[in-house]
Amino acid sequence: MLQIGDEVGYFIAVFLLIMFGARSAVGASVVTASLYVFIVMFRFPQVPTDQASRVLRPNAPASAGVPVVARRGGGHDAPENTLAAIREASRNGATGVELDLSFTADGHPVLMHDDTVDRTTNGTGLVSKLQLTELRKLDAASGHRLRERFRGEKVPTLEEAVEECVKHQLTIIFDVRGQPDKAAWALGEMYKKHAVLYNSSMVCSFEPKVIYKMRQADPRVITALAHRPWSLSRFGDGTPRTLSSWGQYWTEVLDVLLDWAHHHLLWNLCGVSAILMQKDYISQDYVQYWAQRGVEVVGWTVNTALEKQFYQEALKISYITDSLMEDCDPHY
Repeated sequence: MLQIGDEVGYFIAVFLLIMFGARSAVGASVVTASLYVFIVMFRFPQVPTDQASRVLRPNAPASAGVPVVARRGGGHDAPENTLAAIREASRNGATGVELDLSFTADGHPVLMHDDTVDRTTNGTGLVSKLQLTELRKLDAASGHRLRERFRGEKVPTLEEAVEECVKHQLTIIFDVRGQPDKAAWALGEMYKKHAVLYNSSMVCSFEPKVIYKMRQADPRVITALAHRPWSLSRFGDGTPRTLSSWGQYWTEVLDVLLDWAHHHLLWNLCGVSAILMQKDYISQDYVQYWAQRGVEVVGWTVNTALEKQFYQEALKISYITDSLMEDCDPHY
């Protein structure tokens, strides 16, 4: 819930911004009041703190360190988003796994990060254009550095992945990149079938609409917003997304608005319990900012021993990594 100081400050800022643009105090008052009413009427409350803690801080007393989540199942240690990756993550000491949700042409929910199967399998084409039977014929290890060890690994269904995680008592971060209605339905079915997920998983997305749809479908589900500042105007390594000066300026303006919305509006509207932030933007002050709002910070992607030590000893917050065994290349 918004702090009193936050609430007053945010709506004063909105009022002044609108009045500056419209040059009408009455118009600014109406718009600001409408925004306030909208938030009050349509926001979702956060899930109870004790439930969120079971997911975000599972079996992790201070002496045991912070929770560690294997990104895409630990894509450096095993073929990403596979049952083998889930098993390796458990064997290597992960607290949980992050899994990417996608859908086949015949509507089956499966694990796949990319829109196509080209990078990770020996097939080609869009996931959304392939039938499940076609997808299951592919070797999900063919694009991995340890392909010989994991040869023949299949692209798993959502159901298979959930069952494997439950078997190994791993928490799950379901990463949803689109198709909010489909995702809310598919995940809703999983929560109905596996009630343990309410205390061992959360749904996250870079798209607020996905999270809002999930809370609409089932307000008991723990959710998180994922964010990287300047994501609209720049790639992860900092290079501009466009060569046009005007286009770059416009996307930077949108980035400022999006960042403001994440930190002052969207988290409250969706009632999230966590924010997944790119590691380079996290500090102790940033963690404290969200702690005052009842929101946990999870860092991504933390891939070196020095970074992991900083999260374990200084920040004391959970993080997502590509490998639990060794240093590996950065991901943005």
